[in-house]
Amino acid sequence: MDTSQTEQKPGIMGWIDRRFPFSSMMREHLTEYYAPKNFNFWYFFGSLLILVLVIQIITGIFLTMHYQPNAKLAFWSINQGIMNDVEGGWFIRYMHVLGASSFFVLVYFHMFRGMMYGSYKKPRELLWLVGMLLYVALSAEAFFGYLLPWGQMSFWGSNVVISLFGAIPVIGQSIAQWIRGDFVVGSPTLDRFFALHVIAVPLVLVILVFVHILALHQVGSNNPDGIEIKEHKNADGIPLDGIPFHPYYTVKDILGVAVFLAIYMGLIFFKPSGWGIVLDKLNYVPANALKTPPDIHPLWFLTPYYAILRAWPSKLLGVASLAAVYILMFLIPWLDRNPVKSARFRGVFVRINILVLSFSFILLGYLGLQPATNTYVLLGYRFTEIFFSTFWLMVYMNRVRSHMATLIWWIVMTGLFVVIDAWMVSVRAHSWGQLLESLWLPIGYVTIILGGAWFKPSLVADKPVPERVQA
Repeated sequence: MDTSQTEQKPGIMGWIDRRFPFSSMMREHLTEYYAPKNFNFWYFFGSLLILVLVIQIITGIFLTMHYQPNAKLAFWSINQGIMNDVEGGWFIRYMHVLGASSFFVLVYFHMFRGMMYGSYKKPRELLWLVGMLLYVALSAEAFFGYLLPWGQMSFWGSNVVISLFGAIPVIGQSIAQWIRGDFVVGSPTLDRFFALHVIAVPLVLVILVFVHILALHQVGSNNPDGIEIKEHKNADGIPLDGIPFHPYYTVKDILGVAVFLAIYMGLIFFKPSGWGIVLDKLNYVPANALKTPPDIHPLWFLTPYYAILRAWPSKLLGVASLAAVYILMFLIPWLDRNPVKSARFRGVFVRINILVLSFSFILLGYLGLQPATNTYVLLGYRFTEIFFSTFWLMVYMNRVRSHMATLIWWIVMTGLFVVIDAWMVSVRAHSWGQLLESLWLPIGYVTIILGGAWFKPSLVADKPVPERVQA
């Protein structure tokens, strides 16, 4: 800290700065933190995520004042107490419920932008890893909170997810029982989930957000061109292609906040149940351990994983697939080792692969909301294959491959699809007829990418990257 500057500063701010580095923090992280001048629409979501986190914490505090973490009282403390008896309770509850869904919408947009612009590549690998830890913690926070309303869908949905731990060999049943606090989901489970949702996980989230921002300011923000602005500075050490975050981007973010709040409030007042997706109609029915709903599914933003889980006839294989998804997402900085960051300067097929990864994830989310009929399960299986294929194709497109290497990739990937199909038939999950009718989906996608790269290598080749940020 510049002590000479703070000692001469008059008034209350001078008094504070001599005891706490407030002004230096403002300079380091706002007024003298230089961000690339070419930020676009995709850079609204980081600041909006902080806004939603604050909304969730504040509304959560007020809900905690009136909620009863007791199996006999939980449902009524929300649907009668908070929704009807507490002044403005309905508004606070809908803010919290829709805030949770908004959190995941913004997170998915934020992650998509990171993948499009290569924000996980050197020197931002740690930034991506901390972001992924945030995503895992956020998923856990949502899962723990889902049980608290003690409605039919939340009760049975939590039951299904907890039972997944039982698929782990040897120790699975012990872990499941430890999570429940009993042999079945009941008051001990509710007490544990309440404590984790209200105290433990939010504390982890706040710490990780702080670490994420520190890591970001250490390496600097990426930009749509994927060019490091710190490499081009003037005589004063200021990036030539950067502008102070404050006031330029704080004003820009105010616009994003205004648009977000307009949509957010519109949903609260006119569609608080989110068309039955955010608030399932079965959650307006008290939990009944003796009456299983005809269709059980988790929260909408976790349904892609549910579709992947039920795509496999073996629960253990389904749990392994879920773990593989998270592991692969953590490993993206090392799967995509191409030095060019932004997809703007990568081959067309690289951009298509990112879009297919996103589309298959969204479609898996839709399939996870549907009944577990043979058609939906089979489609979930095929799009699970396509989803995983995008990660392996990410490795393939690190550079232009030879014809022989491309052929080997195609043989291995298509051969793997056929082998897995044969196993599916052997365990009587699907018939050969059903599988052959849909086998064209994963094989077709892989053939388009690898076949196109075979005949026209420029489709995966990098373009020249400019030395400076393009305005």
